[in-house]
Amino acid sequence: MQFKHLKWSLIVVSLLVAGKAGVSQVVPTATAGNGQAFTVGAGGSSFNMDWGHGRMVGATLWADWHPKQVPGRLYGLGLEAEARDISANPSSTQPPNFRQDTAGGGVIYNWSHYPRFRPYGKFLISFGSIDFQIQRNPAYTHETRTVYTSGGGFDYRVWGPVLVRADYEYQFWPSFLGNTLDPQGFTIGVAYAFGSGFGR
Repeated sequence: MQFKHLKWSLIVVSLLVAGKAGVSQVVPTATAGNGQAFTVGAGGSSFNMDWGHGRMVGATLWADWHPKQVPGRLYGLGLEAEARDISANPSSTQPPNFRQDTAGGGVIYNWSHYPRFRPYGKFLISFGSIDFQIQRNPAYTHETRTVYTSGGGFDYRVWGPVLVRADYEYQFWPSFLGNTLDPQGFTIGVAYAFGSGFGR
């Protein structure tokens, strides 16, 4: 529940992006224009909510867009939109109405160096909504926040345009009840790549 966690997450994503730019081949702009530009997916999520003990589960939707014509050094950079609802399986230490929803977007950077396997890093800014209960004020049950998220994972092509995604995210909900919330968790899902297949 510290800002330093967000800082370290951003540093790791930045180093990964800088490292890829420094050691990989530069892909010509013409080549970058010949591949997949748009991916949509859905999956199940399991998150440590940073409230009480135990994990909660829910669903996530996402869409990634990569411009077809980009300068070589920006190859792999794109935009991601994401929406998530975590509301199922609260533990006995969490309020029965406990729920976190986020919707937003940001940048994603993927490595298209491998034919079937594509790791990525991302940073998102989202609108966050949370339902809860606190004993000292029973009427106070809902808040909204701007949520900052860093994360990463990989897509794996299982067949043609069909991908499997494994994703990790660390969220930062600032100034909540005198503290911060730092939910973090995993999403496993399936996506479909529109365009000319996996990898650009």
